Amino acid sequence: MKLGVFTPLFANLSFEDMLDKVQRAGLNAVEIGTGGNPGNHHCPTDELLESEEKRAAYLDELKKRNLTISAFSCHSNPISPDPVEAKASDEILRKTIRLAALMGVPVVNTFSGTAGDSEEATAPNWPVIPWPEVYTDIYKWQWENKLIPYWKEIGEMASEYGVKIGIELHGGFLCHTPYTLLKLRENTCDAIGVNLDPSHLWWQGIDPVGAIKILGEAGAIHHFHAKDTYLDQDNINMYGLLDMQPYGEVKTRAWTFRSVGCGHDVKVWSDMMSALRMYGYDYVVSIEHEDPLMSIDEGLNRAVTNLQSVLIKETPHAMWWA
Repeated sequence: MKLGVFTPLFANLSFEDMLDKVQRAGLNAVEIGTGGNPGNHHCPTDELLESEEKRAAYLDELKKRNLTISAFSCHSNPISPDPVEAKASDEILRKTIRLAALMGVPVVNTFSGTAGDSEEATAPNWPVIPWPEVYTDIYKWQWENKLIPYWKEIGEMASEYGVKIGIELHGGFLCHTPYTLLKLRENTCDAIGVNLDPSHLWWQGIDPVGAIKILGEAGAIHHFHAKDTYLDQDNINMYGLLDMQPYGEVKTRAWTFRSVGCGHDVKVWSDMMSALRMYGYDYVVSIEHEDPLMSIDEGLNRAVTNLQSVLIKETPHAMWWA
């Protein structure tokens, strides 16, 4: 495995300065935003699509620093009931797939998206309980009329371009659990898989090691995010896990994103790395820093130190003892 970082946290740096910082941190890869929620601070997507010369120069900057691109990311909502948002999200996803193919980037990360409750809807609707029955009706309509048809088309496009789609299992979107991802994959194609981020699983009560086993068995893990979550049981007792307080309300929130090792100990992260290796994932572990209690540098350095101690980097030897 290799260690990388999701680069929007360095939005204030130029592309070259960002790469220098990543290299000094001892990392091997970068995950770069092409648009959507991550922005495209380090990726002039349209320029790169139009110019082979610019693509070559861009990749040369990475090569000079012994870095690779683990994934392009354009997290957004391509099935939004807002036609402007849906169009923009769809356009950047399709552009990103084409760019990934041209630049030898194997994975494009994004969200599954969330539809409205009908064709007349103006805002997304995220049903999370089967009763009253209206929620079940909305859920079924969204999957059958919006989610599956859209991702069938995108899955076919990704397959044609030789690119994998890593859907991040994030609350608020229709694919937010191993089950929902595998359900979508079953109804589309194997190009559709997961960008597995354990931070979004913990607050849902899902054990990431268990999720790795489920998704790894299906060959559905395309990329991996390294981000931790701290669960505050006292605050959970007050607000529950579906906590609507802003992320900045750390004192009272039920759960908070943390740097690796600040929500769960290194043994837990070691178990995840072992499970990834056991189920055939030998690719990049991409650090995503969203810790409200730490600066960018301190949070990143903490994650690097903890992950370097548990990352499995070498191919195992033959079992000489058995």
